Amino acid sequence: MKHLPNFLTSLNLASGFIAIIFAANGDLTTASWLILVAMIFDFLDGFSARILKAYSDIGKELDSLADLVSFGAAPGFIIYRLLSNAMPLPGVYSSGLEAIMLLVIISIPVIMPVCAAIRLAKFNIDPSQATSFRGLPTPANALAVISVVIAANYSDSSIIKSFAGSLIGLDILTVILSILMVSNLQFLSFKIPNFRIKGNEGRYLLALLVLISLAIFGIKAAPLVIPLYIIVSLISLLF
Repeated sequence: MKHLPNFLTSLNLASGFIAIIFAANGDLTTASWLILVAMIFDFLDGFSARILKAYSDIGKELDSLADLVSFGAAPGFIIYRLLSNAMPLPGVYSSGLEAIMLLVIISIPVIMPVCAAIRLAKFNIDPSQATSFRGLPTPANALAVISVVIAANYSDSSIIKSFAGSLIGLDILTVILSILMVSNLQFLSFKIPNFRIKGNEGRYLLALLVLISLAIFGIKAAPLVIPLYIIVSLISLLF
């Protein structure tokens, strides 16, 4: 049983890698669901490690490597595919300046896995992140990306569909998420020590706002989850 957390972490990594394969073949929706599966395995590995008290240095490093693949590289590749779908790579007849501009736009997603790696490295050497996170957690980064894909695929929202095909919008989203991951801003952790309201006000407020949003807007509210998380985190940790 002591190897169960590492096994679950490996399933997290495997899910992220398979998500990249699906994204490479153009199936961004399945890739997004696989990243969501990776998040479940990421939660379960930490939960099982706490229950079984099966902590190890190998498990800690393996967890970061898996998160880098599933929540850094995979969502970054999905952004790349969305951008390349919105604007094809320059052809042989494109002007030099146009080709450079297109390549720069398409290359912006590389920032995401790089910042995710820095975020995870900082987390591994920072013992102060037990009750709150410093920098946007990598799973939240991934959720912000896949929520756009899922909402665009399963809803009739023209706004979300337009955003999923917007070069400027996707590049701005990528840059903002990447900066937030390496920032020193504090974000709520969901390692809940107890279920009392006191001390968990921010967590309960976030859950309430997410449930209300989903009840009102349905799947179209998915892209609102991470903005709500960011806002509630900043408000709750300031007071």
